[in-house]
Amino acid sequence: MPEDPGYLVVARIGRPHGLRGELTVEVRTDDPDERFAPGRRLLTDPEARGPLTVRTSAYHSGRWVLGFEGVDDRRDAEALRNTVLLVPAAELPALVDPEEFYDHQLVGLPARTTGGAEMGVVRDVVHGPAGDLLVLQREGRETLIPFIRQMVPTVDVSGGFIIVDPPEGLFEL
Repeated sequence: MPEDPGYLVVARIGRPHGLRGELTVEVRTDDPDERFAPGRRLLTDPEARGPLTVRTSAYHSGRWVLGFEGVDDRRDAEALRNTVLLVPAAELPALVDPEEFYDHQLVGLPARTTGGAEMGVVRDVVHGPAGDLLVLQREGRETLIPFIRQMVPTVDVSGGFIIVDPPEGLFEL
């Protein structure tokens, strides 16, 4: 996946679905209807595969199934397995709610406690069934922080940091 912050991952291609070149995708966007609309052009990583244009898009049995122009059979589809689909970050709509953030805005931000102790750097945002988690890289380890106001009272994207307020004894600092 490119480290270029100008691009965002919206899906990873999974296994072929059927015989006509359709593929399942692991969705990494909150707006799959828009991102996977027929006619939509998606960039790929590795770039050698070139951009792909969505031919068909359907939500089927709990997962998204996409067909791309020029991918007409199972063999062609298999060659795309594990390809990452990207969009330019500039295409994202501006967020209206000051309490909402795109994942790419959080990744890379240093985290510190309310007392100023360094907690690490945000490496990922995990969207789980029980809520979102920030993955902090610290001292060669990953630490998961629930991304809720009680634990993360301050997110300052423009200032380039987050403040974490864990309950006493939860993390060794």
